[in-house]
Amino acid sequence: MELWVVITLAAGAVQTLRFMLQKRLKGLGLSTGGATFSRFVYAAPIACAGAAVLLAVQGHGLPGMGARFWAFVVVGGLTQIVATFLTVALFSLRSFAVGIAFTKTETVQVAVLSALILAERVPAAGWIAILIGTCGVLLMSPPPRETGGPMLGRAVLMGVAAGGLFGLSAVGYRGATQELALDDAFARAVVALACVTSFQTLAMVGWLVWREPGEITRVLRSWRATLPVGITGVLGSAGWFVAFALQNAAYVRSLAQVELIYSLLASVLVFHERVSKREIAGIALLALSIIGIVSFG
Repeated sequence: MELWVVITLAAGAVQTLRFMLQKRLKGLGLSTGGATFSRFVYAAPIACAGAAVLLAVQGHGLPGMGARFWAFVVVGGLTQIVATFLTVALFSLRSFAVGIAFTKTETVQVAVLSALILAERVPAAGWIAILIGTCGVLLMSPPPRETGGPMLGRAVLMGVAAGGLFGLSAVGYRGATQELALDDAFARAVVALACVTSFQTLAMVGWLVWREPGEITRVLRSWRATLPVGITGVLGSAGWFVAFALQNAAYVRSLAQVELIYSLLASVLVFHERVSKREIAGIALLALSIIGIVSFG
């Protein structure tokens, strides 16, 4: 089994654990912004320390970081923040497993973004898998009789938007790792991660000071609950960045859909939530979409 596959599977498990921990933060009285900030505030110093240690051990100094690198960092960092906002907000609208499943439209969107930005294309047969995944999302959306509204309800639109933004961030991170002049994939991944998480922390500090005064203090006072979110967040991100440094973003994010299985288990076993047959069928179609993208990619 290739290294990027093992790393992606492990990162998916850690990512699901982080979402579980982050969902519990809503019970602490933290806002969506505060819960999102907890994802980054502890991750940045850990990532920077890891990058410094790894570069020192390998005998490298900081690599050159040009404008293209920072463009990838900023775009990837900002889109991940907004996508995380949307994902946390989704938890209050739908069950844990289905809320995460909606964000998995990232897989069918990242192939398009990779082709447009990084020239990493999906063959024609892969677009069939994309359509299957889209049908899965539509199937999971609540029918009009349950919501009194249109088929494409708020939860679906938020999930699709989050998926697209997560996909754009993945492409940005893949691009950032390619811009660093380091031979070792782990070094490129950790340095890029340190830059991204530092930028994200500064951006979130500015946002919360402006829009939610006092929320930063509430996050820090709840450190016993928020610190595990930061630790699992940076571990999961490290896995993604290493995988992005080793393989193209479309393949990595396709395999990362294993989170659907993890999140479904978490929803039933941890949160004791019920998943309908309709939602399970939608998740199954998304899983079939994943297999198709991996097979034809």
